[in-house]
Amino acid sequence: MNSARVIFLGVVVIGPVLAASLSRAQKPTVPSREEQIAAAILPLPVELRSTASVMGYSPNGKLVSLREGSGTMTCLASDPQAQEFHVACYHKVLEPFMARGRALRAQGVKGPQVDTVRFREIKAGTLKLPSGPASLYTLTGGKFDTKAGSATGAQPLFVVYIPYATATTTGLSERPAPGAPWIMYPGTPKAHIMFVPKM
Repeated sequence: MNSARVIFLGVVVIGPVLAASLSRAQKPTVPSREEQIAAAILPLPVELRSTASVMGYSPNGKLVSLREGSGTMTCLASDPQAQEFHVACYHKVLEPFMARGRALRAQGVKGPQVDTVRFREIKAGTLKLPSGPASLYTLTGGKFDTKAGSATGAQPLFVVYIPYATATTTGLSERPAPGAPWIMYPGTPKAHIMFVPKM
């Protein structure tokens, strides 16, 4: 067998093995179920954490249910493929709206188009909105410390969704104001009161 054929066979055989090895090396590690749950429930008030349902990621990166809770809140673990730590918890009445957003993004719908589709479906009556206020809590940035059970450096954000709320219906400003609540996306199905506490 000549040397050129040996090299060619080496590329054919070793190439895919090396590529698979590199792919595995670059693939982000998915935290354990317990670690994902501990991180996901952090944004919530302490009294709501033990009963929250939690969605997170399987070893292959698929979004799955990690825990079925008896309470009113659903929490999402941080995406292992994301560059930034981000966990969120929201009232279960928001699930149709949130789930539809996840489904659209999975289909390749991006940015503002996600809301364009959801708003159209809400208007058509095929997507349900909550009939009253519904809360959402998030932590973004920083790093989750498994041993301490905390996310050092993460910034909290609290939101209360009130579909179609405006300054007139609530008495709140529609402009961001340091240390004060304000309404984002006023007059739309996604209208919500923003609270940005300082750490």
